[in-house]
Parts: sequence; C-alpha cells; structure tokens
Amino acid sequence: MATFLYRLGRLAFRRRHFIALIWVALLTLAGVGAATAPVAGNSSFSVPGTESQKAFDLLEERFPGMNADGATARVVFKAPSGEKMTDSGNKKAVKETVAELRKGSEVDSVTDPYATGAVSKDHGITYTEVRYKVSGMELEESSRDALKEAAHDAQKTGLTVEIGGDALMAAPETGATEIIGIAIAAVVLVITFGSLLAAGLPLLTAIIGVGIGVSTIGALASALDLGTTTSTLASMIGLAVGIDYALFIVSRYRAELAEGREREEAAGRAVGTAGSAVVFAGLTVVIALVGLSVVNIPMLTKMGVAAAGTVAIAVLIALTLIPALLGYAGRRVRPAGQKSKLLGGGRKPAHGEHASRPNMGTRWASFVVRRPIAVLVLGVIGLGAAAIPAASLELGLPDDGSQPTSTTQRRAYDTLTDGFGPGFNGPLMVVVDAKDSDHPKTVFKDTAKTIKGLEDVGMVIPGKPDKAGDTSIITVIPKSKPSSRTTEDLVHSIRDKGVDIKADTDANVLVTGTTAMNIDVSQKLNDALLPYLALVVGLAFLLLILVFRSILVPLKAALGFLLSVLAALGAVVAVFQWGWLSGLMNVEETGPIMSMMPIFMVGVVFGLAMDYEVFLVTRMREAYVHGENPRQAVVTGFRYSARVVTAAAVIMIAVFSGFIGSSEAMIKMIGFGLAIAVFFDAFIVRMAIVPAVLALLGKRAWWLPKWLDRVLPNVDVEGEGLRGADEKQPRDEDRELVSA
Repeated sequence: MATFLYRLGRLAFRRRHFIALIWVALLTLAGVGAATAPVAGNSSFSVPGTESQKAFDLLEERFPGMNADGATARVVFKAPSGEKMTDSGNKKAVKETVAELRKGSEVDSVTDPYATGAVSKDHGITYTEVRYKVSGMELEESSRDALKEAAHDAQKTGLTVEIGGDALMAAPETGATEIIGIAIAAVVLVITFGSLLAAGLPLLTAIIGVGIGVSTIGALASALDLGTTTSTLASMIGLAVGIDYALFIVSRYRAELAEGREREEAAGRAVGTAGSAVVFAGLTVVIALVGLSVVNIPMLTKMGVAAAGTVAIAVLIALTLIPALLGYAGRRVRPAGQKSKLLGGGRKPAHGEHASRPNMGTRWASFVVRRPIAVLVLGVIGLGAAAIPAASLELGLPDDGSQPTSTTQRRAYDTLTDGFGPGFNGPLMVVVDAKDSDHPKTVFKDTAKTIKGLEDVGMVIPGKPDKAGDTSIITVIPKSKPSSRTTEDLVHSIRDKGVDIKADTDANVLVTGTTAMNIDVSQKLNDALLPYLALVVGLAFLLLILVFRSILVPLKAALGFLLSVLAALGAVVAVFQWGWLSGLMNVEETGPIMSMMPIFMVGVVFGLAMDYEVFLVTRMREAYVHGENPRQAVVTGFRYSARVVTAAAVIMIAVFSGFIGSSEAMIKMIGFGLAIAVFFDAFIVRMAIVPAVLALLGKRAWWLPKWLDRVLPNVDVEGEGLRGADEKQPRDEDRELVSA
C-alpha cells in the first residue's frame, strides 16, 4: 500500500493542475446539485419493531385524518392573582385566542378548553391544544410566528400565557460554533507549523471536503429523506477528521523536507507513510459510523452513512489534494523546525543548537519509558475514578421539563404541572384494536377499567372509536412526570395487561405517545449498545492487527478506548445527572442522560481515538521495523508525532467545547461529553498509558503468531518498501536538523 500511495502522492504533486481541477469540479457539481434540489423537510422519524411505532402505524391506517405524528402546541393560560379562568373577561380572551389560532394554514385542529373541560380544579389555569398537519421540524416559520403572536395578544389582557410542545422546535443552529471551532483550529495550526501557509492547507482542504459532503447530502436530502441533523453530524465529523488527516500529511511532508529530500519526493513519501495511516484511520471511523445501522433506527443509519461518506471524502482529499496544494506552495512550506519570517523565522541556528534541545514529546516519552509502572497505575486509577459515576447511569430522552427555566416551553410545562399534576405533560395513548374481537365496545370499556386500576394512573379518558367501530384510543394521564421511572413502570404494566386482554378477547392493546416512544427508543438504544460495541471494536481490532502486525497493540488500543469512554460517561453523569459543577456548566435541570449519548459517544470517540492511536503508534512501529529497540522506538514515535497529535486533540476539544455554551440541554451534553472524552483519550490513554504499556511489553508488543504472519497481507504502513526508492540519503546536517 505504501508504494501505491507513494506513487499517488508524486503523481498528485506533478499533476497538481489536473487534481485541483477535479476537486473544484466536484465541489461545483455538489453545490449546484444542492442549490437546484427540492427543499427537504425534516427526516421522518420511525423506530421499526417497537410497540409505539406499531401503534402509530395503526393510527395512520384506522384514523387517516388524525395526523398522529403532527406537531402539537399547548397554549397555557394562567389567571392573575384573585381571578379565575372562568371569569367572563378571561374566558373571552381565551376564545379569541382559539379563534385566531384556527386561521393558520398548517393548523389541523384547535381545542376549546371550556368545551373539553381543560380547566384546573381551582379554575386558575387552562390550556388549548393546537395540532398541526406537519411535524415540528417541517413547520413553516410563519406558523410559529402566528402562534407566538396569538399568545402575545392574549398577554395584553393581563393573563400569563406560555407555549409548550414541539411546534416551537427549530432546526439546530451550529454556524457560530463551527466558526469558533475553525478559528481556534487556525490558531493551533499556526502554532504547530510556525507558518500561516502550512496552517492554512488543512483548513482549506477540510472546508472543501465538508462542502462537497454537505452539498451532496443537500442534493440527495429530498430523494433519500435526509434531515437537517444528517448534514450537521456530517459537517462536524468531516471537519474534525479533515483537519486531522491533512495535518498529519503536511506534518510528515515537512519532516521529509527536513531530511533533505526534494519536494516531489517528500510529498510522495508523506502520502506513502502518513497516508497509509490516514487510510486505516479513516476505515475505523467509517466502520464506527456505518455500524450505527445495527441500532435499526433509520434516522441514525442515514446519519451514520452520510457522515461516513464525508469521512471517505476527507481521506481522498488528504491523499490527492494536499500533495497537489503542496506543489503549488513550493518553498513557502518550510521543513520541520523552521518558521516563516512573519512568525519569527529566518534565524539560522548555531551548529548543534537544536540537537541539544529535544522537543517536549521526546522529553515526555523518555520520562514515561523510565517510569512506566507509575504512569500506567496513575492513568488507570484516574480514569477508573472518573468512570465510577457511570455505574449510576440513567437513560432517557429530553422533554420540555429539561429546558432552561427562562424558556416559554419550560414555564408552560411547570404551569401545567401546577394545575393538572406532573403526569399531565406526558399523556399515554393506549390504542385498542378490537377488529378480531366479537364485542369491541365491551373490550374498550373493560380495557379502560383495567387501566384505571393500575398504580400511578391519575386519569383515564376513553376516546371515540374509528368509523368501523373496532379501534379506539384511550388517553391515560400518569401521576408521575414523563421522564420518571414510575411512568416507565406504568407503561410496562399496561403492556403486561394488554397480553392478558389479548388472550381473553383477541384484541391488541398498544401503548404509544411521545412518552412511550421515548421509553421505547431508550430501550432500543440500550439493547443495541453491546452488539454495536462488539461489532465496531471487533472489526477495528482485526483492522489494527493488519496495520500493526501485532495482537497486543490492537488489544491495548481497544481496552484504552473503553477506559476513556467509561470515564467520559462518568463525567457526564456527574455533571448532568448528579449536578456536580452544574453552576459552572450552567446546567439548570439535572435528570436522566440522553439515551442516544452512550452509543453516539462510542461511535464518534472511537473513530477519533483510533485516529490518534494509528498516527502515534505507526511512527513507533516504523522506528522499530527500521532497527530501533522497543523503548527507543516509543521515544522516536513521540518525537515526530506527539506535537501533531496534541494539536489535533486540542482542536477537537475546542470545537466540541463550543457546544457547551448552548442553551439546549441536549447540545450542551453532547458537547461536554465529546470534549471530555477526547481529552481523556488523547492525553491520558494515548499520551500516557499507551507508551507505558509498550515500554513494559518491549518486543512482545510486536509479537504475531508465525501462521498469522504468513496469512495476513503485508500492507506496509511503515513504508519499508520505500527505503529502496530513496536514492538520496540524508546528509549529516540534515540528521542534526531532524533530531531537533
């Protein structure tokens, strides 16, 4: 592989005009496709195989005009102190608001609270429910404005008016955080390379790759039912790996220049060695993202595949466009150890000056190999301590109750809780399908009676059957809040009773609604976590055996990754579930951890962790294959790679940390979780535990059974096959420069 990539790098360097033209054409084609494609709405959300999804599908069939998955809004009215919502003036204001809301073009229905009895026992609070024809993400902005305007007009009468529900849901806005991330990345790259031009190359190519990937997603969004979250994840992952991969190619190119090689030869060798690592690192990320399909949630599968496609584009750009741009840059990209004049370069070092000053990576690695046991024990104990809170992990999906108290959604949620009880915000829809039953009406009545006798049931509201008279909806209001364990137990209790009803009457009883769907999604994600982990880690383990030609090195990489993920989950639980440092993180409401968090963290962090593992350890493997003893190979690997891996990790931490400032609890949690996971993995696992373990294992780290060595193809990540291609050996002064 190294020889093929070496030739590809040299070809891209020589034919840079042709390569650049191809990528510009692809970017233009993708951009035009996105601009001319039909506007896509939100991706339809379904969870195949769950009871709540089966119930929704049944409702679509039996109640075709119901819009069961349409957006809803609850406009909540609270009377001033000393007044009641049944007073004539307040009643008139509510009815005018209802009439105004019914004028909306996307509105399906608006309830009259006085006709439905939606008034609290003390008559101080009432609400109207607005149901729309489309989902919350597909709702036009004009409909949201009309909803807010109607509430604002009602407030002028002296009432307190708040709005809850998913109708106010807006597409995530991440532009500002991406710009901050790119700005921080630019600063780190300039510091790393000491050159504005060299720092600009990874940024430019990463933006081109993300542009092609996201534009392609936009062009296919309508045809493939891809939502806005798909492009958001693809841009985040694509930007991350795009900078990383280009960073490593440019860094290796500068190191090859410092060895005294011609620029075309240096480009070829950079792609042949670092490019091999890029290919395998990219494969691990692709495996992790495509592996999300095992969860069997179509939206997650589409997100994973789309992001994996963007990663593949980033790999191809690193292997072709980077050497082409290095050809354009010429002498303006300087050898490693030299800075541009603008940044203080140009001073010639005295003979031996750099040789006597090993860099920080060399000094740290030398310290670790001298005291490997102490470093290993401290690292494992530290991560183990951070992981302890993960034992108390509780999963759930956020609702309006997890919103900041400054939002109208949260105030509406709290007002409804005060007036109608905590379970009112999470009603359960029990769908009774009595098509195969002899007496449907009796089944509906008996089912409602059975549910009313269950623990934690606050209210049971029978509904009207469909036109055929064989399907009915029973609304159940729990006594507990939607995200509580008690409500989850109630859902399971109703389903258990449904099994008995099925046996006695042949009627199917299905529980659905937002609360039940959240419970089912959390359970499905929880059940899929171990199979997903086994698939991703297993495939990557086999891939790393091929890369490193070792059993223990991939095993150590996988175990280190598990340590860092568990520690990161522990930190997330401590902050967002237990409330530690909640003031610093501006966490207003603690509660269950978002159910998608563990599997999302495993996928994203695993890909990035294996990036750092491959880039750091392949340089050690290269030094070992070329004759250095195991401990010296560890030091050599750090000499050339530690600075670049550190820069890549700092960039990722900065990008993810930008999301911690979000007012959205879910976004804040994802940002914190990914940032702390990258910190643990890059700086504790890869920079401390990995060199300590390799130092302790010595030559055994690179052991591979002879029969397996014969079976495995030689992918030559270390570039051993390129040694014969080096007709020009480095000069003595060049050796002194690279040792700096």
